[in-house]
Amino acid sequence: MLKRTVYITNPFHISCRLKQLILTPKEDGKETTMPVEDLGFVILDHPNTTITLAALQELQANNTAVIVCDAKHLPAGLLLPLEGHYLHSERLATQIQASEPLKKQLWQYTIKYKIRNQAKLLESLGYPFEAVKRHADEVKSGDTSGEEAKASRHYWKNLFPNMDFRRDPDGAWPNAALNYGYAILRAAVARALVGNGLLPALGIFHHNRYNAYPLADDMMEPYRPFIDSCIVEIINDMRDTTELNREIKARLIHTLSSDVKMLGERSPMLVAIERTATSLSKSYEENIRQLLYPEMN
Repeated sequence: MLKRTVYITNPFHISCRLKQLILTPKEDGKETTMPVEDLGFVILDHPNTTITLAALQELQANNTAVIVCDAKHLPAGLLLPLEGHYLHSERLATQIQASEPLKKQLWQYTIKYKIRNQAKLLESLGYPFEAVKRHADEVKSGDTSGEEAKASRHYWKNLFPNMDFRRDPDGAWPNAALNYGYAILRAAVARALVGNGLLPALGIFHHNRYNAYPLADDMMEPYRPFIDSCIVEIINDMRDTTELNREIKARLIHTLSSDVKMLGERSPMLVAIERTATSLSKSYEENIRQLLYPEMN
Protein backbone atom coordinates (compact mmCIF):
# COMPACT_ATOMS: atom_id res chain seq x y z
CA MET A 1 0.00 0.00 0.00
CA LEU A 2 1.24 3.46 -0.91
CA LYS A 3 2.02 5.45 2.21
CA ARG A 4 0.31 8.79 2.83
CA THR A 5 1.99 12.15 3.38
CA VAL A 6 0.64 14.54 6.02
CA TYR A 7 1.63 18.16 5.43
CA ILE A 8 1.01 20.45 8.44
CA THR A 9 0.85 24.15 7.53
CA ASN A 10 -1.41 25.39 10.34
CA PRO A 11 -1.03 25.26 14.15
CA PHE A 12 -1.95 21.74 15.27
CA HIS A 13 -1.38 19.65 18.35
CA ILE A 14 -0.33 16.16 17.27
CA SER A 15 -0.76 13.21 19.61
CA CYS A 16 -1.32 9.47 19.39
CA ARG A 17 -3.85 7.05 20.83
CA LEU A 18 -4.35 3.35 20.04
CA LYS A 19 -1.97 3.59 17.06
CA GLN A 20 -3.99 6.45 15.59
CA LEU A 21 -2.35 9.79 14.91
CA ILE A 22 -4.59 12.55 16.26
CA LEU A 23 -4.43 16.01 14.63
CA THR A 24 -6.11 18.70 16.72
CA PRO A 25 -6.34 22.24 15.28
CA LYS A 26 -5.45 24.76 17.96
CA GLU A 27 -8.18 27.09 16.70
CA ASP A 28 -11.30 24.91 17.01
CA GLY A 29 -10.08 21.68 18.66
CA LYS A 30 -11.88 19.39 16.17
CA GLU A 31 -9.88 16.16 16.00
CA THR A 32 -8.88 14.27 12.86
CA THR A 33 -7.50 10.75 13.24
CA MET A 34 -5.61 8.46 10.88
CA PRO A 35 -3.84 5.10 11.30
CA VAL A 36 -0.12 5.56 11.87
CA GLU A 37 0.58 2.48 9.75
CA ASP A 38 -0.78 4.36 6.69
CA LEU A 39 1.73 7.21 7.01
CA GLY A 40 5.04 7.47 5.20
CA PHE A 41 5.83 11.13 5.87
CA VAL A 42 4.76 13.83 8.30
CA ILE A 43 5.93 17.32 7.31
CA LEU A 44 5.78 19.94 10.08
CA ASP A 45 5.68 23.40 8.51
CA HIS A 46 4.19 25.69 11.16
CA PRO A 47 6.15 27.09 14.15
CA ASN A 48 3.19 26.74 16.54
CA THR A 49 2.63 23.05 15.88
CA THR A 50 3.34 20.75 18.82
CA ILE A 51 3.78 16.99 18.88
CA THR A 52 3.91 14.54 21.79
CA LEU A 53 6.74 12.11 22.45
CA ALA A 54 4.25 9.25 22.22
CA ALA A 55 3.33 10.32 18.70
CA LEU A 56 7.00 10.52 17.70
CA GLN A 57 7.65 7.07 19.19
CA GLU A 58 4.77 5.53 17.26
CA LEU A 59 5.81 7.23 14.02
CA GLN A 60 9.37 5.97 14.41
CA ALA A 61 8.16 2.44 15.14
CA ASN A 62 6.30 2.61 11.82
CA ASN A 63 9.36 3.96 9.91
CA THR A 64 7.48 7.19 9.19
CA ALA A 65 9.79 10.04 8.25
CA VAL A 66 9.16 13.22 10.23
CA ILE A 67 10.38 16.34 8.38
CA VAL A 68 10.73 19.64 10.23
CA CYS A 69 10.75 22.88 8.22
CA ASP A 70 12.61 26.05 9.15
CA ALA A 71 11.47 29.68 9.32
CA LYS A 72 11.74 29.89 5.52
CA HIS A 73 9.41 26.86 5.23
CA LEU A 74 12.16 24.68 3.80
CA PRO A 75 12.95 21.16 5.12
CA ALA A 76 15.60 21.55 7.82
CA GLY A 77 15.49 18.34 9.84
CA LEU A 78 14.65 14.66 9.36
CA LEU A 79 13.76 12.14 12.04
CA LEU A 80 14.12 8.44 11.19
CA PRO A 81 14.38 5.27 13.31
CA LEU A 82 17.84 3.89 14.10
CA GLU A 83 16.65 0.39 13.23
CA GLY A 84 14.13 -0.07 10.44
CA HIS A 85 14.62 -3.74 9.51
CA TYR A 86 14.60 -6.99 11.46
CA LEU A 87 17.96 -7.93 9.89
CA HIS A 88 19.46 -4.53 10.64
CA SER A 89 22.76 -5.80 12.08
CA GLU A 90 23.31 -8.25 9.23
CA ARG A 91 22.49 -5.68 6.55
CA LEU A 92 24.70 -3.08 8.22
CA ALA A 93 27.62 -5.51 8.31
CA THR A 94 27.42 -6.13 4.55
CA GLN A 95 27.20 -2.38 3.95
CA ILE A 96 30.31 -1.68 6.03
CA GLN A 97 32.23 -4.52 4.37
CA ALA A 98 31.41 -3.44 0.80
CA SER A 99 34.61 -3.19 -1.24
CA GLU A 100 35.80 0.02 -2.87
CA PRO A 101 35.63 -1.51 -6.39
CA LEU A 102 31.98 -2.44 -5.77
CA LYS A 103 31.11 1.05 -4.55
CA LYS A 104 32.89 2.68 -7.49
CA GLN A 105 31.04 0.50 -9.98
CA LEU A 106 27.71 1.18 -8.29
CA TRP A 107 28.46 4.90 -8.53
CA GLN A 108 29.29 4.49 -12.22
CA TYR A 109 25.95 2.75 -12.78
CA THR A 110 24.10 5.42 -10.79
CA ILE A 111 25.61 8.35 -12.68
CA LYS A 112 24.98 6.71 -16.05
CA TYR A 113 21.30 6.41 -15.13
CA LYS A 114 21.16 10.01 -13.92
CA ILE A 115 22.68 11.39 -17.10
CA ARG A 116 20.46 9.23 -19.31
CA ASN A 117 17.38 10.47 -17.45
CA GLN A 118 18.57 14.05 -17.84
CA ALA A 119 19.01 13.51 -21.59
CA LYS A 120 15.58 11.87 -21.91
CA LEU A 121 13.94 14.78 -20.10
CA LEU A 122 15.56 17.29 -22.44
CA GLU A 123 14.57 15.17 -25.45
CA SER A 124 10.95 14.93 -24.26
CA LEU A 125 10.83 18.72 -23.99
CA GLY A 126 12.23 19.18 -27.47
CA TYR A 127 15.49 20.70 -26.18
CA PRO A 128 19.05 19.82 -27.26
CA PHE A 129 20.02 16.59 -25.53
CA GLU A 130 22.78 14.92 -27.56
CA ALA A 131 25.65 16.59 -25.68
CA VAL A 132 24.26 15.36 -22.36
CA LYS A 133 23.54 11.85 -23.65
CA ARG A 134 27.11 11.38 -24.91
CA HIS A 135 28.50 11.80 -21.41
CA ALA A 136 26.52 8.79 -20.14
CA ASP A 137 28.59 6.47 -22.34
CA GLU A 138 31.83 8.01 -21.06
CA VAL A 139 31.25 7.38 -17.34
CA LYS A 140 34.03 5.26 -15.85
CA SER A 141 34.20 3.38 -12.56
CA GLY A 142 33.87 5.97 -9.80
CA ASP A 143 33.23 8.62 -12.49
CA THR A 144 36.91 9.56 -12.31
CA SER A 145 36.66 11.71 -15.45
CA GLY A 146 33.86 13.85 -14.00
CA GLU A 147 31.23 13.10 -16.64
CA GLU A 148 28.44 13.99 -14.19
CA ALA A 149 29.71 17.57 -13.90
CA LYS A 150 30.30 17.87 -17.64
CA ALA A 151 26.78 16.67 -18.43
CA SER A 152 25.37 18.99 -15.78
CA ARG A 153 26.71 22.09 -17.51
CA HIS A 154 24.90 21.22 -20.74
CA TYR A 155 21.78 20.07 -18.86
CA TRP A 156 21.11 23.21 -16.85
CA LYS A 157 21.89 25.46 -19.79
CA ASN A 158 19.15 23.80 -21.84
CA LEU A 159 16.54 22.88 -19.23
CA PHE A 160 15.37 26.47 -18.63
CA PRO A 161 16.13 28.12 -21.97
CA ASN A 162 13.99 31.20 -21.40
CA MET A 163 15.77 32.36 -18.27
CA ASP A 164 19.35 33.10 -17.30
CA PHE A 165 19.50 30.12 -14.95
CA ARG A 166 22.43 28.91 -12.88
CA ARG A 167 22.06 26.04 -10.43
CA ASP A 168 22.85 27.55 -7.04
CA PRO A 169 21.06 26.60 -3.80
CA ASP A 170 21.06 30.28 -2.82
CA GLY A 171 20.36 31.54 -6.33
CA ALA A 172 17.37 32.99 -8.12
CA TRP A 173 14.12 31.23 -9.02
CA PRO A 174 13.53 28.33 -9.55
CA ASN A 175 16.42 27.27 -7.28
CA ALA A 176 14.17 27.42 -4.21
CA ALA A 177 11.73 24.98 -5.82
CA LEU A 178 14.58 22.65 -6.76
CA ASN A 179 15.89 22.80 -3.19
CA TYR A 180 12.49 21.90 -1.78
CA GLY A 181 11.84 19.08 -4.22
CA TYR A 182 15.27 17.56 -3.68
CA ALA A 183 14.89 17.78 0.11
CA ILE A 184 11.60 15.88 0.01
CA LEU A 185 13.12 13.32 -2.38
CA ARG A 186 16.14 12.94 -0.11
CA ALA A 187 13.89 12.21 2.88
CA ALA A 188 12.00 9.57 0.89
CA VAL A 189 15.23 7.84 -0.15
CA ALA A 190 16.64 7.96 3.39
CA ARG A 191 13.43 6.43 4.74
CA ALA A 192 13.63 3.57 2.20
CA LEU A 193 17.27 2.91 3.06
CA VAL A 194 16.52 2.69 6.78
CA GLY A 195 13.56 0.42 6.02
CA ASN A 196 15.99 -1.94 4.28
CA GLY A 197 18.37 -2.05 7.23
CA LEU A 198 20.98 0.28 5.70
CA LEU A 199 22.69 3.24 7.31
CA PRO A 200 22.22 6.48 5.31
CA ALA A 201 25.42 7.89 6.81
CA LEU A 202 27.63 5.46 4.84
CA GLY A 203 27.66 6.57 1.21
CA ILE A 204 29.11 4.87 -1.85
CA PHE A 205 30.45 8.18 -3.17
CA HIS A 206 29.36 11.21 -1.14
CA HIS A 207 31.46 11.71 1.98
CA ASN A 208 31.16 14.79 4.16
CA ARG A 209 31.72 15.04 7.89
CA TYR A 210 28.77 17.45 8.10
CA ASN A 211 26.37 15.29 6.06
CA ALA A 212 24.28 12.70 7.89
CA TYR A 213 22.71 11.21 4.74
CA PRO A 214 25.37 10.74 2.03
CA LEU A 215 23.95 7.38 0.92
CA ALA A 216 20.57 9.02 0.34
CA ASP A 217 22.35 11.69 -1.71
CA ASP A 218 23.95 8.91 -3.77
CA MET A 219 20.80 6.92 -4.44
CA MET A 220 18.59 9.92 -5.26
CA GLU A 221 20.71 11.06 -8.21
CA PRO A 222 18.77 9.29 -11.01
CA TYR A 223 15.51 10.52 -9.44
CA ARG A 224 16.44 14.21 -9.61
CA PRO A 225 15.26 14.66 -13.23
CA PHE A 226 11.73 13.68 -12.13
CA ILE A 227 11.73 16.63 -9.73
CA ASP A 228 13.18 18.81 -12.49
CA SER A 229 10.38 17.71 -14.82
CA CYS A 230 7.76 18.70 -12.25
CA ILE A 231 9.35 22.15 -11.91
CA VAL A 232 9.36 22.65 -15.67
CA GLU A 233 5.62 21.91 -15.63
CA ILE A 234 5.11 24.33 -12.74
CA ILE A 235 6.95 27.10 -14.58
CA ASN A 236 4.85 26.52 -17.70
CA ASP A 237 1.60 26.47 -15.71
CA MET A 238 2.41 29.39 -13.40
CA ARG A 239 4.45 31.75 -15.54
CA ASP A 240 4.05 34.74 -13.21
CA THR A 241 5.19 32.84 -10.12
CA THR A 242 8.75 33.40 -8.95
CA GLU A 243 8.43 32.31 -5.32
CA LEU A 244 7.96 28.99 -3.60
CA ASN A 245 4.36 28.83 -2.36
CA ARG A 246 2.04 26.24 -0.84
CA GLU A 247 0.64 25.08 -4.18
CA ILE A 248 4.11 24.46 -5.58
CA LYS A 249 5.16 22.57 -2.46
CA ALA A 250 2.06 20.37 -2.72
CA ARG A 251 2.83 19.56 -6.36
CA LEU A 252 6.41 18.66 -5.52
CA ILE A 253 5.29 16.43 -2.64
CA HIS A 254 2.76 14.77 -4.96
CA THR A 255 5.63 13.87 -7.31
CA LEU A 256 6.51 11.05 -4.90
CA SER A 257 3.14 9.48 -5.71
CA SER A 258 3.38 9.93 -9.47
CA ASP A 259 4.06 6.91 -11.67
CA VAL A 260 7.53 6.15 -13.00
CA LYS A 261 8.75 3.32 -15.24
CA MET A 262 11.08 0.64 -13.88
CA LEU A 263 11.86 -2.58 -15.76
CA GLY A 264 9.05 -1.84 -18.19
CA GLU A 265 6.43 -1.50 -15.45
CA ARG A 266 4.84 1.64 -14.02
CA SER A 267 4.49 2.22 -10.28
CA PRO A 268 4.46 5.17 -7.87
CA MET A 269 7.85 6.76 -7.30
CA LEU A 270 7.78 5.79 -3.61
CA VAL A 271 7.48 2.14 -4.64
CA ALA A 272 10.36 2.56 -7.09
CA ILE A 273 12.51 4.12 -4.36
CA GLU A 274 11.82 1.11 -2.13
CA ARG A 275 12.92 -1.19 -4.96
CA THR A 276 16.10 0.85 -5.45
CA ALA A 277 16.95 0.52 -1.75
CA THR A 278 16.24 -3.21 -1.81
CA SER A 279 18.46 -3.65 -4.87
CA LEU A 280 21.29 -1.81 -3.09
CA SER A 281 20.99 -4.12 -0.11
CA LYS A 282 21.15 -7.10 -2.47
CA SER A 283 24.19 -5.58 -4.19
CA TYR A 284 26.01 -5.41 -0.86
CA GLU A 285 25.06 -8.98 0.03
CA GLU A 286 25.77 -10.62 -3.35
CA ASN A 287 28.39 -8.27 -4.83
CA ILE A 288 26.07 -7.27 -7.70
CA ARG A 289 27.32 -4.34 -9.78
CA GLN A 290 23.87 -3.07 -10.84
CA LEU A 291 20.95 -1.31 -9.18
CA LEU A 292 17.29 -0.78 -10.01
CA TYR A 293 16.46 2.77 -11.10
CA PRO A 294 13.49 4.29 -12.93
CA GLU A 295 13.68 5.53 -16.51
CA MET A 296 12.34 8.84 -17.79
CA ASN A 297 9.66 8.37 -20.44
